[in-house]
Amino acid sequence: MAGAVQPDADVAAGDTREIPVVADHRLPTPREIRTRRIMGIPIAMTDYEMAMDVMDGMIARGERGYVCCVAVHAVMVAQSDPEMRAALIGSTLTVPDGMPLVWTANLMGETLPNRVYGPELMRRYNERCRDRGHRVWLYGGRDQGSLAQLALNMHRAHPGIQVVGGYSPPFRPLAEREEEEVARQIDAARPDVLWVGIGVPKQEKWMARLRDRLDVPVMCAVGAAFDFHAGRISQAPAWMQQRGLEWTYRIAQEPRRLLPRYLYYNPRFLKASVRQLVSERRRRSVLTPTRAGR
Repeated sequence: MAGAVQPDADVAAGDTREIPVVADHRLPTPREIRTRRIMGIPIAMTDYEMAMDVMDGMIARGERGYVCCVAVHAVMVAQSDPEMRAALIGSTLTVPDGMPLVWTANLMGETLPNRVYGPELMRRYNERCRDRGHRVWLYGGRDQGSLAQLALNMHRAHPGIQVVGGYSPPFRPLAEREEEEVARQIDAARPDVLWVGIGVPKQEKWMARLRDRLDVPVMCAVGAAFDFHAGRISQAPAWMQQRGLEWTYRIAQEPRRLLPRYLYYNPRFLKASVRQLVSERRRRSVLTPTRAGR
C-alpha cells in the first residue's frame, strides 16, 4: 500500500526481550479521571502521568478506546459539527491540549498546572512504549517520506521502540475497500498503540468510526505531532507555549492555513467561555445560601 511504513526487521522476526509487567490493579481506569465540561465537551482534569497510566491500563486490560488531545479549534468545531461532538463525547479520554482550556477550567475552580500537549504526550508515551514493549503503529503524516522520517526519528529518540507499521493516507476520503485494507493491516501487525495524525476534525472522526473495527487497545490523535517529530515544522519555544502564545508562532509558519482558523475560532471561544463562566457563577450564587438565610 502506497505510503506504508514497514515494521522493523527485529519486530517482524519476533522480539524476545523480557518486558516489565505493570500490575493491572495499579493502573487507573478512564472512569477514575474526573472531567469538567467545557462547552459541553468533557475535558479530563489530568496530567501527563495520569493520562499515560490510563493508556497503560487500557493495554493491560485489553480494552479498546481512543484518546483525543483537544485545543480551542477542536472544541469549537464540535459546537457546529454533530459528528465531531459525538466523537469527543464518546472518547475514552479527552485531554486539554491548549492553554486556553486549562485557563478556562481553572477559572471554573480547577487547579490544573499545565496542559497535556499532544506532541509532548506522544514523545513521553513513546518512551514508555520502548520501556514496556508496547507495539506502535502510525497513521498520518503529510506523505510517505514524512512518515518514514517520523519512524526514523522515533527510533533515534527511543532506541528499541517497536514501530510495527504505518500508513500515510491521501488527503481525499478513503473508499470503503481502502479503509478495510488499512484496518486489516493494522490488526495484522497487532499494535498496542495507534498514533493518529491527520488533523482536526478528521482524526477524531476516523477514530470514532474505526473503533469497533480495530483490535488495537489505544488510539490517540495528536494532530501536528507527526510534523513536529518528523522535523517538518519546528515547535514554538517553551516560554511561548507556557504563556499560551504558540498560536502566534504557528501563524508565522503557516499563515494561509492557520490565520483564518484562529481569527474565526478564537474570538468565538472567548465569548462562549465567558458566557459559561458567568452562567456557572450565577448558578453557584443561587445554590449557595446567604448568611441571612442560614
